[in-house]
Amino acid sequence: MTLSPIASAWTSLGETLRAHPEKARAKYAPATATLESGLKCRVTGPSGERIETDMPPALGGAGAGPNPGWFFRASLAACCATVIAAQAARLGIDLTNLEVTVEGEGDNRGMLGADDAISAGHSTMRTNVRISARNATAQQLEELVQWAAAHSPVGCTARDAPTNILSVMVG
Repeated sequence: MTLSPIASAWTSLGETLRAHPEKARAKYAPATATLESGLKCRVTGPSGERIETDMPPALGGAGAGPNPGWFFRASLAACCATVIAAQAARLGIDLTNLEVTVEGEGDNRGMLGADDAISAGHSTMRTNVRISARNATAQQLEELVQWAAAHSPVGCTARDAPTNILSVMVG
């Protein structure tokens, strides 16, 4: 059986990192947000990556783009879908449909400082996966999605909440 380019890349890299675990450590590209005007931010990366965020008018923004929380949920959804698709390719599963939706809830009093006992972060998140394949059972697809949830870098980061060290430079 010939592996797809996705399966081949993931399998090859996995074998290399199992043989040389010292090569597995990675430093990820930084994202830098610069305030443009009002609450609109331009976020850039070192290789030309670019997104823009804004807040809705109810929170003082112009609503000129998605808010940062939406990009957070979008990142969770895209990463989960990516890992599902890559693992499906490695297993030879021919996906016919894959849709990942991440929903969240929170309490805006935390962000506004109206109640310091309330977190500004999401209080609840749900990841909903709609999936089908030509050559896999419902149980195989369920196991695939569970495996991906346990191996999605963005999902695991949200779940495991690593320490975020804040550094402030004035001037």
